[in-house]
Amino acid sequence: MTKSKLIDILTKKRPHLERKQVESAVDCMIEHMSAALMSNDRIEIRGFGSFSLHYHPPVTGRNPRTGAELSLPARYSTHFKPGKELRRRVNKVPGCNGEVQPNTTERG
Repeated sequence: MTKSKLIDILTKKRPHLERKQVESAVDCMIEHMSAALMSNDRIEIRGFGSFSLHYHPPVTGRNPRTGAELSLPARYSTHFKPGKELRRRVNKVPGCNGEVQPNTTERG
């Protein structure tokens, strides 16, 4: 789902709000979440999941083409851990009592 698709869905669900208002609310939410992560705060949305930063120390890597050593700097990556409710909803398949059906399509 893209940001514009989310805005479209929210606008349809809340017809009393103008698209600009919904777009502003989504932008504001994303901005505050980004600011929280940039200040190394954890974000927890009950029933959905949590976002946090994971630290990766500097490492020495190799260029696969030349074999030359490279110094890779320390970095942070964003980590998302889904909540129980989201995991339950994602794993529930209609018509099979909550059991996950294996993917039977063949790839060729």
